[in-house]
Amino acid sequence: MSATDEEKTRRRRLTAWRASHRVLARTSSDGTLGDQLAALAAAAGSVYGTDEPVDQYGNGVVAEVEKRVAGLLGMEAAAFFPTGTMAQQVALRCWAARTGNATVALHPLAHPEVHEEGALGAVSGLRTVYPTDAPRLPTAEEVADFPEPFGTLMLELPLRDAGFTLPTWEELTEVVGAARERDAVVHLDGARLWECVPHFGHGLAEIAGLADSVYVSFYKSLGGMSGAVLAGPRTLIEEARSWRHRYGGQLFQQYPAALSALVGLERELPRLPEYVDHARTVAGALAEAFEESAVPWFRVRPEPPHTHQFQVWLPYSTELLDDASLRQAEETGVTLFRRWFTGARLPPGVSYTEVTVSAAGLEWTAEDVRDAVREFVARLA
Repeated sequence: MSATDEEKTRRRRLTAWRASHRVLARTSSDGTLGDQLAALAAAAGSVYGTDEPVDQYGNGVVAEVEKRVAGLLGMEAAAFFPTGTMAQQVALRCWAARTGNATVALHPLAHPEVHEEGALGAVSGLRTVYPTDAPRLPTAEEVADFPEPFGTLMLELPLRDAGFTLPTWEELTEVVGAARERDAVVHLDGARLWECVPHFGHGLAEIAGLADSVYVSFYKSLGGMSGAVLAGPRTLIEEARSWRHRYGGQLFQQYPAALSALVGLERELPRLPEYVDHARTVAGALAEAFEESAVPWFRVRPEPPHTHQFQVWLPYSTELLDDASLRQAEETGVTLFRRWFTGARLPPGVSYTEVTVSAAGLEWTAEDVRDAVREFVARLA
């Protein structure tokens, strides 16, 4: 598909999703520029004084985001970054210098390994090793028995590319303890840490407190425009600010992203437990409907979901599934699934999609979900 055709298809999708009267989640990227500017302007005054000066190089509203997140996570300090990719590279290289070991133990499905084009090695001079390649985070035994030393253990909570999966609280505390026994520091990739609280049954500060540092994102779960925060000990964050400047992350002004982060913390963060709970209803209804349908095989992973996001696997090509999903949205005004993907880690002929349940999804009953699945399956023919 040419770049022009791909752009036409993208616009067709956005038009269908935006026009749908029923969706499981609406994202900030679905809206037009005018929609997003108007929404931010309308909400900004409820989270920060709009008569205050704009930020310059990280003060003002950006500093307020840092203060707020450090408090939520129970950390000494925090630094705002334009991207999580930059925040984690900086954190991991700082820990490598402090521990004297540039080896990072993480999962092969972790974000730096799958979505960053080898940046940890190419940009930061770090080496990565894998205590496990099972589609879950490593166990305490796997960390304890790993045959070579590492300076940092990085844990992605939840592990997105394994289906937004989480360990139990006991497993998490044990694996952190195993890393400590090896004199390794622990860093949390908490891009989606916000929605882990219901699964663990512990607050954000308790979860973050298990680690030496943690990164969180604002656009993945909280509906922000962009941006991330790295939180940890004050001395680490001071060093991270210097590296942020060297990496090109010392932006002149970031008030739109910072304001949208504050809006997300104020409005979306309190609702995430509700989304997680309803995602379990949606996932159960999906499984029931596919079980009764003509599809030869399906998988909902994990079942029940650990967060408000999960995967659905079906034995069809991405092209067929994308077409059925888009035609359903255009013809019925119901968006059940969005994009479908495949990859080397999946069995041949199997595709998967990621399902997110947020405020819009709370309107769906289990029967609504089953009806939507029947409409979707009918279009696979």
